[in-house]
Amino acid sequence: MAVSDTSSDRNVSRARLFQTRDTIAAVSTAPGRAAIAVIRMSGPEAGAALDAIAGPRPEPRRASVRAIRDPRDARLIDRGLALWLPGPGSATGEDMAEIHVHGGRAVVAAALDALFACPGVRAAEPGEFTRRAVLAGRMDIAEAEGLADLLAAETEAQRRQAVLQAEGALSAVVERWRERLVGAMALIEAGIDFSDEDGVPAEARAQARDELEALSADISDALADTRAERLRDGFRVAIVGPPNAGKSSLLNALARRDVAIVTDIPGTTRDVLEVHLDLGGFPVIVADTAGLRETEDAIELEGVRRAAARAETADLALWIEDATRPGGTPPALSAAILWRVANKIDVAAEGAPEADHRVSARTGAGLDALVAALGRAAGEALGAGEDVGVTRARHREAFAAVSASLAEALDGWDDLADELLAELLRRASDDLGRIAGRIGVEDVLERVFSSFCIGK
Repeated sequence: MAVSDTSSDRNVSRARLFQTRDTIAAVSTAPGRAAIAVIRMSGPEAGAALDAIAGPRPEPRRASVRAIRDPRDARLIDRGLALWLPGPGSATGEDMAEIHVHGGRAVVAAALDALFACPGVRAAEPGEFTRRAVLAGRMDIAEAEGLADLLAAETEAQRRQAVLQAEGALSAVVERWRERLVGAMALIEAGIDFSDEDGVPAEARAQARDELEALSADISDALADTRAERLRDGFRVAIVGPPNAGKSSLLNALARRDVAIVTDIPGTTRDVLEVHLDLGGFPVIVADTAGLRETEDAIELEGVRRAAARAETADLALWIEDATRPGGTPPALSAAILWRVANKIDVAAEGAPEADHRVSARTGAGLDALVAALGRAAGEALGAGEDVGVTRARHREAFAAVSASLAEALDGWDDLADELLAELLRRASDDLGRIAGRIGVEDVLERVFSSFCIGK
């Protein structure tokens, strides 16, 4: 029994999906007033639409100044740049075109309206340009996910990780693992093909087992490392403590803007308020919570419950206490890390109380040290974004399925027939193939591209 490669099947699947279709158009720059707006087109009518709105067609891949006109009445819309990007060497693999116009809302709206008047041109759906690039084989699913993360990156570490995946680092690791798996499959099937040869099946099985045990360990290590997923989501910090300890004031000081209402009335904060911060290049989500105390107020009681729940799910909890009223003891919280922070040190006696950090949200004293410590804690928990890792639940599901198939094969190694072992390994190979879109690309398209912006 020969070991088949799925690359030809993948190309057939892509060819079936990547058929002549509508030409799509969308603004690929951010909405709102700007100096320049870029409008992209992709599809079989891109060239004709460019001729109609900004003719004559420029030389391929050379930006040319053109009058942008409405093809229905030749009315001048703007003067800008036109680019002609014929396929298959374009981003989507199709014929593409761009017009660069001034970024006023009215200009962009008029240019789009003119384009949609051209035969066969319609508005793009979210992520449709990248979807077409994947179906054309210009990038794989994992690389497209990296591109989506790059568009959403808010910190330097997130950017580094997204670029790594968009450039194919995860896909390369998965492909190496798949090649090792296919090699083990070949050894098992060699035992089937040469079952009449003395010693061949046993020797082939032994070599395959060594390879599969090493591969299983590598995949288990990848599953155990959650840093890449956490880097996408952010390091979660919960600010908790008794009422009037200055929790909301500290949140405002960390955010450097008024996020939370601050008063001297206990119980002012009733719900969880979040701010997203970039601390040392790492994404940190800081949540202000209601003061923890006994209360009969139903609304405040719900706030207290939510505060405790947020602390329990946080990567780090900051227990804020009033330095002018020392002696409080933090309740038992199941946060991964708990730091005691003494606030209001500007009006407290020197040295009281004992704490991991001493700050004044009002004057800013001690805040730089606290912010630096938070950045270090986030970096230790999330990693620097420089290593390939599991970044999505979809990847984790696929790796878990591979790990389960390998475990079943290794656990039953001495009892399973070669044909059953080969089937388990084929199933594991298929699950690995799903990560980059080698297998089941149609099943994940909607799931991946629904988060993209319209012009990408």
